[in-house]
Amino acid sequence: MEYDKPDKKKPLPLIKESGWTVEDYYNMPDDGNRYELVDGKLELMTSPLIEHQLVSKQLENTLTNSCENEYVILHAPVDVVISQKETRQPDILMIHRSRQHIIEVRNIVGPPDLVVEIVSPSTVKRDRVGKLRSYARFGVPEYWIVDPMYKTLEQYVLIQEGEPYVLEQFYEKEEVVRSSRLPCVSFRVCDGLTYLR
Repeated sequence: MEYDKPDKKKPLPLIKESGWTVEDYYNMPDDGNRYELVDGKLELMTSPLIEHQLVSKQLENTLTNSCENEYVILHAPVDVVISQKETRQPDILMIHRSRQHIIEVRNIVGPPDLVVEIVSPSTVKRDRVGKLRSYARFGVPEYWIVDPMYKTLEQYVLIQEGEPYVLEQFYEKEEVVRSSRLPCVSFRVCDGLTYLR
């Protein structure tokens, strides 16, 4: 399933509140905004705060330093197509190199091994409710929520496919983040998120 070329034959409706498909999403003219497709509805994404970007960069660097040999590590914006009616743009994601086949020219088609979202005031509900449900529903094995304000990392894991996530660990400050699913991960919260005050 590849979504690299818009279908020129099928006109996109000017106004469409629901019923969007991935094909519609990729046929949409570029208006300079970022969107996610959520259960057939197009959702506008706001630009992240500078603090968000600094934390994201530091965490990505930390993961790259220890996991790059085993994983492909990417950061937003990159579309993750998880169904015909849903695309997400995680802040950071990791895909084991044995599963590189899900990486296509324009997007990722299928669940990454790890998805990370960094919450900001405008995305708290989206990250803690909507994405938590969505990533679990579509089989992302591990999901981290990083909160720059409280300097924490919540580690959610999928115990059984089709079930909600289970909060495996709640990390803060000097605690070492580890993952049984991602053995290369090992860093203190204060080191992995050094931008945090």
